[in-house]
Amino acid sequence: MKHEAVQNYYGEVLQGSADLQTNACCTPDDMPDHLKKILSQIQDDVLTRYYGCGLIAPLDLKGMNILDLGCGTGRDVYALSAMVGETGRVVGVDMTPEQLDVARAHQDYHAKAFEYSKSNVEFHHGYIEKLDELGLEPGSFDIIVSNCVINLATDKAAVLRGANRLLKVGGEMYFSDVYADRRVPKAMAEDEVLYGECLSGALYWNDFLSLSRAAGFGDPRRVTHRPLTIENPILEERVAPLSFISATYRLFKLPALEPACEDYGQAVIYKGTVPHAPHVFALDDHHTIETGKVFPVCGNTWMMLQDTRFARHFEFIGDFSTHYGIFEGCGGDSPFLVQGEAASAGCC
Repeated sequence: MKHEAVQNYYGEVLQGSADLQTNACCTPDDMPDHLKKILSQIQDDVLTRYYGCGLIAPLDLKGMNILDLGCGTGRDVYALSAMVGETGRVVGVDMTPEQLDVARAHQDYHAKAFEYSKSNVEFHHGYIEKLDELGLEPGSFDIIVSNCVINLATDKAAVLRGANRLLKVGGEMYFSDVYADRRVPKAMAEDEVLYGECLSGALYWNDFLSLSRAAGFGDPRRVTHRPLTIENPILEERVAPLSFISATYRLFKLPALEPACEDYGQAVIYKGTVPHAPHVFALDDHHTIETGKVFPVCGNTWMMLQDTRFARHFEFIGDFSTHYGIFEGCGGDSPFLVQGEAASAGCC
């Protein structure tokens, strides 16, 4: 699918979220109260031209430098700008001029709404497959976000490689997108409506994991996911028999991450100090860490907490001096499992 078709769909065909023909590019209704409060301050024109499929507001953002890939009219840029504060910065990139015109028109409005002396956001016109052409400094961002946009990219691998290049070591890519349960057939991928609705450009989920690792993001972690029901009988027939999900992943730029979950006898204790998470810290969908409780972790999880912005919120027990093999419950391919023995559903 060419860039021009997507630009036309989002710049001219869609005049607001009500024009969408499926529920793929729709954010779920449930969101934390602190985020609802921020969104209530976003300018109406920005909100009504918003197309996203998840929440891309990770915690502990004060002072962070954030890049939003496919920012559209800037809803997430402005919401994140409230969370990073005046000492932080949020940069939005989008290929659709009409969307960027709306975003840029409201910079002063949001600076006043958040009581800042000046705007802490900027917007760039460009393609997320060609991030190296935007003049952004390599290794300059703490976090890169994207909301239901990478599926629209013509070269997903290039997006991931470019994001890795722009992230600081210890930074993360935290983003929501649509994934398919199998590879999308060529004929379906060329359907402009299905592509614009964030469906036929979706990656097969296992291909996404492979591309992420190849781009330098070892051990991708899924944060949330939900099925997409389409809710349009005509388009449901055109995508059958494929199924789709919306999922949020976090990819850490940590060069020492290992291919598997290795056990070094380590554990962490969460201090309860991450803003808006006094009782539990959710790293991903199988790491919900209670405050004050000793929580055993694999080496990769240790690094995701110790070598990132989260380090100050944890106490760390152990080191990498002794290796105990695969972390219990994560060794489904181990030849040392008794024949017929299944690994537990849990994983480090």
